[in-house]
Amino acid sequence: MLSFLCFLIFLIPLCGFSELWWLICSLLFFISFVYMFFFPYFFCWSGLSYIFGCDLISYGLIFLSLWICVLMILASESVFRLGYFSGFFLFVIIFLTIMLYCTFGSVSLLSFYVFFESSLIPTLFLILGWGYQPERVQAGIYLLFYTLLASLPLLVGILFIYNSLGSLCLFLLFSSNLLSGGLFYVCMIFAFLVKMPMFMVHLWLPKAHVEAPVSGSMILAGVLLKLGGYGLLRVFPMLFKFGFKFSVIWVSLSLVGGFFVSLICMRQTDLKSLIAYSSVAHMSMVIGGIMTLNYWGVCSSFALMVAHGLCSSGLFCLSNISYERFGSRSLLVNSGLINLMPSMTMWWFLLSACNMAAPPSLNLLGEIGLLSSLISWSWCLMFVLVFLSFFSAAYTLYLYSYSQHGSIYSGFYSCSLGYVREFLLLFLHWFPLNLIILKVDVTVFWV
Repeated sequence: MLSFLCFLIFLIPLCGFSELWWLICSLLFFISFVYMFFFPYFFCWSGLSYIFGCDLISYGLIFLSLWICVLMILASESVFRLGYFSGFFLFVIIFLTIMLYCTFGSVSLLSFYVFFESSLIPTLFLILGWGYQPERVQAGIYLLFYTLLASLPLLVGILFIYNSLGSLCLFLLFSSNLLSGGLFYVCMIFAFLVKMPMFMVHLWLPKAHVEAPVSGSMILAGVLLKLGGYGLLRVFPMLFKFGFKFSVIWVSLSLVGGFFVSLICMRQTDLKSLIAYSSVAHMSMVIGGIMTLNYWGVCSSFALMVAHGLCSSGLFCLSNISYERFGSRSLLVNSGLINLMPSMTMWWFLLSACNMAAPPSLNLLGEIGLLSSLISWSWCLMFVLVFLSFFSAAYTLYLYSYSQHGSIYSGFYSCSLGYVREFLLLFLHWFPLNLIILKVDVTVFWV
């Protein structure tokens, strides 16, 4: 594990040479494929030191981080072509990759907290430096204040754990009478609920997505939202007592919130805003699955997190491809694309089908597992889940049909059909998403 970290650190000097853009991209592809072959070694905790270690859930999310960061470089070719501080852009992406690698590989809660917060800095640089509108400053402030203020109680909780148990090692944490306060429970999980985000503390996400460049949207949807789910999975071993007592509140709030957000999606005219709100709706099911605290709920939540990371990132790439041609994200302008870019319509269809959990995508596996776990937890949730699943399909069909069908915008005459780079980028999102279901033990049977 340390060798991969050293490899990433030694990529930083290459960022000073902007002409090495594709070399860095190729090297990151190489390290991703090498990391993939280490899969059999992480079925149990593999501790490297007091700070770093890895198990199967860490392995999956580290691999997702490496994969999405490679695709970010591939999607941001316009930064390289226009010479828009491309060297610094590469440095920010590699620094973010290192922070995510260290976050998911942390064994100590304190080091996890430090890297968890550090991943915010390069994300903020991406939004402020390469965002589109002047409103990106406001979006950056929203992102900063929501996540930082919610994380302060987490730091207090971590210090309280050390004072009570004398250790911050993740795999030594257990449910203790010393850690049985309701306030402690809220302190430990609130930062992760904001990061996911849960309904009512989700306002920072659509703003950040709309103002971020395509690379910022990809890493936000692909990996940074998963930090919240990963954190919940790590801290719940010592919160079982209060977890069972308060889970009904979080499950109800997240699922009803997911339903309301699905209705909000039906009224969006901005491509990126619609995809951002759909992320909130999907992550509400993940929160519900984790809060049930049963085997299928926790495993399926992890499967849906990985699936959503690939699918949502791919949809943001598609919206950026349209934005580069039309100069607008509005569905009123991006209509009738099947007449202009018929080959892209196939990718819109494939990724939209994955977004609504059509087979054989990993989304289907995750959502079926979550539906069964939530209904076994309480059959009353069936009514909310029916509407949530229905409107999830409805807003995805709305996105696909309004963008691909209808009349072409009258102020537009011609555009390029698509580059090989773009087809490769979309294929590298879609192919793993539909391939992983052939090896479900990677995502489901890891507990």
